[in-house]
Amino acid sequence: MKKIADNIWNFLEKVIRAVLIFFFKMFRKEMTDAQYEGIIQFVKFGIVGLSNTILSYVLYSVSLIIFQKTGFLPDLNYIISQLIAFVLSVAWSFYWNNRVVFKLKDGEERSILPALLKTYVSYSFTGLFLSTALLVLWIEVLGISEFIAPLLNLIISVPLNFFINKFWAFKKK
Repeated sequence: MKKIADNIWNFLEKVIRAVLIFFFKMFRKEMTDAQYEGIIQFVKFGIVGLSNTILSYVLYSVSLIIFQKTGFLPDLNYIISQLIAFVLSVAWSFYWNNRVVFKLKDGEERSILPALLKTYVSYSFTGLFLSTALLVLWIEVLGISEFIAPLLNLIISVPLNFFINKFWAFKKK
């Protein structure tokens, strides 16, 4: 599995590099290594974030459908569904961000447990507390569908997550 993931990321990085070189040349600019590294890190974060968002939304929707069909806590089923999606999708996000987005260079160190705890704390703010408060606003106050509301949360939570992860959770020693 690790080799397959590495091959996929290597392929994507080559495609992204080619596209970036094309766009830089189109504007008669040279791309520096620092610019490339910054752009590729953001793109990788976006790819991980997209996979995380899809996973989270699927988990949320499946849980919500199951709870609605069984009648489980009808007034709270969307909040419990959000909690399930949160716990599992943050673990997914941490794994991939640690592995490919904020990976360490030779000689650098990161304590995994503190990084994981910081990830859960940061996502607790943006992905649990903020998103849950926004869900209540969208659903209860504005009457937006329970299936659309989590998608609206992305406008606020994605940019916050990148900066919190980059500068705090995955900060190098």
